[in-house]
Amino acid sequence: MDHFLYRNGVLHAEDVPVPRIAAAVGTPFYCYSTATLTRHFRLFDEALAGTDHLVCYAMKANSNQAVLRLMADLGAGVDVVSGGEYARAVAAGFPGDRIVFSGVGKTRAEMRAALSGGIRQFNLESEPEMLALNEVALSLDKVAPVTVRVNPDVDAKTHEKIATGKAENKFGIPIARAREVFAEAAALPGLRVVGVDVHIGSQLTDLEPFRQAYRKVAGLTEALRADGHRIDRLDLGGGLGIPYERSNTAPPLPVEYGDMIKRELAGLGCEIEIEPGRLIAGNAGILVSGVIYVKSGEGRDFLILDAAMNDLLRPAMYGAYHDIVPVAEPGPGVDQHPYDVVGPVCETGDTFARQRDLPPLAAGDLVAFRSAGAYGAVMASEYNTRPLIPEVLVKDDQFAVIRRRPDFDEIINRDTIPPWL
Repeated sequence: MDHFLYRNGVLHAEDVPVPRIAAAVGTPFYCYSTATLTRHFRLFDEALAGTDHLVCYAMKANSNQAVLRLMADLGAGVDVVSGGEYARAVAAGFPGDRIVFSGVGKTRAEMRAALSGGIRQFNLESEPEMLALNEVALSLDKVAPVTVRVNPDVDAKTHEKIATGKAENKFGIPIARAREVFAEAAALPGLRVVGVDVHIGSQLTDLEPFRQAYRKVAGLTEALRADGHRIDRLDLGGGLGIPYERSNTAPPLPVEYGDMIKRELAGLGCEIEIEPGRLIAGNAGILVSGVIYVKSGEGRDFLILDAAMNDLLRPAMYGAYHDIVPVAEPGPGVDQHPYDVVGPVCETGDTFARQRDLPPLAAGDLVAFRSAGAYGAVMASEYNTRPLIPEVLVKDDQFAVIRRRPDFDEIINRDTIPPWL
């Protein structure tokens, strides 16, 4: 469920008509719903009720400071994967004991900043990283709390670019070597092993891969305890998908995911961490764009928008599907027309959809890309010197610009001309 619905023939974001926002900020822009973000976080939190748990929002899905502040105020933890994301988490009000640091390439500078500022745990991904963190911790006279991420060699049945739990992926320690690596970590004086970490991929639409991975983690936990390790925490990652295509079968609900976790892992007595991002933020946002031209081509018509691949990269990068709807609700019985929906960037890849059936549209009309709250604005760029587009947050009948559109002078003046030119 989201809070982007037609009322009186016009798409609304909660109680705000989308054309009102477009008139104030121009197009294109991202728009997020406070009510949807809140509801989706609480669905996960309630799904794990009765267990010791922490829902850590995966910031890489949407890192706007207003979204982060909302998550922090709701009591979420946060999963970060860079020094910049750590700085964002602190600025948004997350205490150190609710910040989890993941990622395969943490630098010593990032480790130092997190240890100095406060951290719940580092999710270690390799032995060289483990040795580096030990050195940094000792140099600061600190002990770093860590989990070790294991790669369970489970096929998540998702897009190859977002699968992370197979043997050929770059993430984690092979589970067959986990006991050896845990023993190495336990012997290092700068580290304190607190648990096991696993994450098998993103946009999963079936619980079975999760179940397979978690059963392997349960067996590993028992083996590690038999080896003398104190395993108090299981970080299960994220990855539960959202229904980008509304005609498709819906992915499992958070409550079904939570029930599966309890069945597979509750007997271990560990604190459970999960790190959802896409399911919290994805359907909480839309991208609104204006039609520049309708162009008739050879055997097809093109809907040329003012949004482009630099604003929403997912279709060009992953071949991803986004539902596209007119902001003005079409009347009953209006015939659909197939369009290639494209942007103005000089790349053939700047194509959002091919032969997508939509009601007849004209220059100046508004359209909305649904399910654009995750991996939208965070992956945007200024390719073609196109300014990053505004982000807007709505709450009831209010809206606020939470990131404004820069002007061309701001973009150009970030460059520096060397003295010899």
